[in-house]
Amino acid sequence: MQKFFLYARKSTDVEDKQVLSIEAQLSELRAIAKRDELEIVEEFIEKRSAKVPGRPIFEEMIRRIEKGEAQGIICWKVDRLSRNPVDSGKISWMLQQNIIQKVITHDRVYLPQDNVLIMSVEFGMANQYIRDLSVNTKRGLRAKARQGIYPSVAPLGYLNDVRNKTIVIDRKKGPMVRKAFEMYAENKYNQEDITNFLFKNGIQSRLIRRPDATGGKPLKRDQIKWILENPFYYGNFYYSGEVWEGRHKPLVDKKLFDRVQDVLKLRGKTRKPELNPAVFCGLLSCGECGCSITAERQKGHIYYRCTKKKGKCSQPFTREEILDSQFSAILSELVLPSEWAIELNKMLDKDEMEITHSAAASIQALRADIMEINSKLARITDLFVEQDIERGEYLDRKKALMSEKKSVEEQIHLLERDAARWLEPMRKWLIEASCLAEAAQSNDLPSRKSYLQKIFGSNLTLHSREARGTPQNQWFYLHQAKSELSELGFIPSMVPGVGIEPTRPCGHEILSLARIPIPPPGHKAILTIA
Repeated sequence: MQKFFLYARKSTDVEDKQVLSIEAQLSELRAIAKRDELEIVEEFIEKRSAKVPGRPIFEEMIRRIEKGEAQGIICWKVDRLSRNPVDSGKISWMLQQNIIQKVITHDRVYLPQDNVLIMSVEFGMANQYIRDLSVNTKRGLRAKARQGIYPSVAPLGYLNDVRNKTIVIDRKKGPMVRKAFEMYAENKYNQEDITNFLFKNGIQSRLIRRPDATGGKPLKRDQIKWILENPFYYGNFYYSGEVWEGRHKPLVDKKLFDRVQDVLKLRGKTRKPELNPAVFCGLLSCGECGCSITAERQKGHIYYRCTKKKGKCSQPFTREEILDSQFSAILSELVLPSEWAIELNKMLDKDEMEITHSAAASIQALRADIMEINSKLARITDLFVEQDIERGEYLDRKKALMSEKKSVEEQIHLLERDAARWLEPMRKWLIEASCLAEAAQSNDLPSRKSYLQKIFGSNLTLHSREARGTPQNQWFYLHQAKSELSELGFIPSMVPGVGIEPTRPCGHEILSLARIPIPPPGHKAILTIA
């Protein structure tokens, strides 16, 4: 014998609305079960709209059907089961898969072998009904708003007059709300004082009909702020993102309301904390323990020190002015002389011309290769059309030629795009190295820090009040050249006769200057400025 779940639903959880809906459904459905001798395992009663998925009682019923506790559902109409396409699709699918073997309503029975269009149409009509109802309801509420009638629940201090369909002032709470506005406008009371005043006069949070809800408590600060900012109390109201002129009686005048807004604005200006971190923070690490270097202000000066997060550290404090002078000296040591920059730019221009001519010749040769490949493709196509070669051989040879053609085209693309690509970062570095003198002499500390990060990365340390570091990449070789070679011998010693173009693909990497010896393992070029 098949077992059934009985499902009854109304669209609201408010007890005084649709009072007879549930009892009427249960009475009719029990009569149907008795008439057809159906076994009812359990009755499910839900007081929630079906326009969106997520009804807990409905979901529980579906889970229990999937477990096999029942094979069918009895309901007044299918629109009691669902008014949204998600739940409708779930019911239809379970019926088609014979998980639900029967859905019984007061006027018909739905079976797995029935035409699916029948249930789909009825579910679609239920869904469209709720959509049309939503549109019509919103239109009616907008019409009420245009007439000056607030289309919602009256705020605190007012009551909804159901008989006359208007909003009137609450004789008990209205004067207390007006007094709250007057108190706050004096700028002597805060929102917590207003909360306590209202609570002492019987105005408290309402008990909501939920198992976990609590009422009878003081209003929260957000609720007090909402009351004080609500234009409803001086005669206007917000609805659907617009301000409308209301027909209800104002509880406060506009002048008092504006005074309250001024106090709210005055107290709402929170003082922003001064975010003025020391400029060289994040640049240095301790030369003794390796911890980060932080800063603090003492007697009008900024001092840098080790954070000592790894334990004791004997390194002393260092004033920012001392560090700044050391960094200026370090940058001065790495300035590229103008005559070197001019000579190197000339060599780059020469290399660029040679690379351009070489690339043009290579591209021309590769394009000739493509023409030859196209000619071969045309010949094997003619041979295939004349049936001189088999289809399999034709396809293999065509595939090989097309692959070769693609490879040549990619080589052309790379030559056109990247032939002299490495020259641009080299020119950029020459400009930066030439402009270091300005950064070393200026008072722009953030700019100085930026240059130091580019040159040293995370290699800068502070030890015994001295900034030390190992320059990276090309900066290391520039320092070596300036330290070991004379100014007159720099250019011929640094650049070989073949130029300074890369001897291998380098992508975005800036290659080190040629003929500058690579330091042996463990060797460091340390800049130390006392």
